[in-house]
Amino acid sequence: MTATPDKDVLSHHSTLPRRFNLLSYNIQVGVDTCRYREYVTKGWKHVLPHRERMVNLNRMSAMLSQFDMVSLQEVDAGSLRSGFVDITEYLAQRAGFPHWYRQINRNIGVIARHSNGFLSRFCPSRITHHKLPGGPGRGAMLFEFGTHQEALLLCSAHLALGRRARGKQLEFLSELLEDRPHVVLMGDLNAGCEAQEIQRFIRAHDMSEPACDQPTFPSWRPVKKFDHILVSRKLDIIRSKVLDYPLSDHLPVSMELQLPDSARHIA
Repeated sequence: MTATPDKDVLSHHSTLPRRFNLLSYNIQVGVDTCRYREYVTKGWKHVLPHRERMVNLNRMSAMLSQFDMVSLQEVDAGSLRSGFVDITEYLAQRAGFPHWYRQINRNIGVIARHSNGFLSRFCPSRITHHKLPGGPGRGAMLFEFGTHQEALLLCSAHLALGRRARGKQLEFLSELLEDRPHVVLMGDLNAGCEAQEIQRFIRAHDMSEPACDQPTFPSWRPVKKFDHILVSRKLDIIRSKVLDYPLSDHLPVSMELQLPDSARHIA
């Protein structure tokens, strides 16, 4: 298993296959929520350890093992509430991923270490971590698979709840992704496809989101599309769908992609 510091360039990166599949999942720190009132009745599970969390994580890992790259939101990097288990590392080991990466966005010491996570079967050539503007506790990780301009650039992010903050964060990400023809943005964007800030981003980077009509939140009766995989139109989407897998308060969204030859790394 490999984890990364805040910024790294890797010498032994992988050649991407022509086809691979992606998953984005807000796992709510392994808390199983089935109705709104459980935000109150099960609220203690967000701050204290409990046996059901590990049962849920084990069930999640079986599903995650079917994918090649996974973006995780609402993860804990090892604190009291997770029984001092780094959830990203744990899921990587259980699901058989050789590479895993985490980004701690809000560190409350022993109490909680709020994080984003990323699992991959392929080793990126470069990883950068970015704190997002618009308030504390939000971040993005960028993964480059190749060292040339047309190589795949994948961004895993968790955006803010407020529209103004989200707009600032998407503008920040736009600068990082500018002039790259093969881009993926995946994560919990906390807004639907119809949101103005999401539409501006999609237009600016000539992207598509084929699962816009499939809501992801709340998982027990989804009505809102918070979880996205946005993809440059130069990348071929084989299929995309939201999975009926309600172990969190969000449903996961999946996609199978096919890369053009120009986007694949030539070792």
